[in-house]
Amino acid sequence: MFNQINFNYSIFTFSKSNNVNPIIYKKFSNLADCKGIKRTHLFNGRYENIYIDKELIPELTPVLEFANLCAKKTLNLSKNLDIGFWFNNMPPESVTTAHTHDDYDEMLSGVYYVTVPENSGNLILYNNGDKKTIIPQHGQLILFKADCLHEVSMNNSKQNRLSIGMNFGIKSKKD
Repeated sequence: MFNQINFNYSIFTFSKSNNVNPIIYKKFSNLADCKGIKRTHLFNGRYENIYIDKELIPELTPVLEFANLCAKKTLNLSKNLDIGFWFNNMPPESVTTAHTHDDYDEMLSGVYYVTVPENSGNLILYNNGDKKTIIPQHGQLILFKADCLHEVSMNNSKQNRLSIGMNFGIKSKKD
C-alpha cells in the first residue's frame, strides 16, 4: 500500500547511500558523454534520460535491488518485478517538464536521488487537480503511480543534481 491518503506516493531511504552514491556519481560523470551512450527526451537543450548499463556501474546493483524490494512492498506483490532505469542529470537552471510514465505496462514509477545540492529542484506530483511538492534528499527513493503527472522545478543551485528514474512492471515468465 501507498502510505499517503491524498497523494499516491511512498518515500524510502537507502541506508547505504553514503557508500555508493559518490561512486555512482563519479562513474556516471566519466561515462555520460561517452560515445555509444543512449540519450533520449531532448527538452530545453538537454537530454532528460541517459541510459548507462548497470554492468558499467556495478554500484547501482544494491540501489536497484533496494528499489525493487520497495516497489514490491508498495504494490503489495510477491512477484518479481522488471525495472527499467535511466539517469537524469540536471545542470543549473534546468527543469524536467510535466509527464507520466504510463506508456506501456508500467505499474509504478520512481526516482532515486544520487546528489541533491540545496535548491536543485523539487519533485512536483499532481493528483486530481491538486499538487504535492516534495523536496528531495540524497539517498531518498520516491515511488508513485506510473500515471501520476509529475515534473521537477528549476535547479536554482550552481551544481548538477543527479537522480535515477525508474519504471516497474511484472517480470516476464521467461526470465
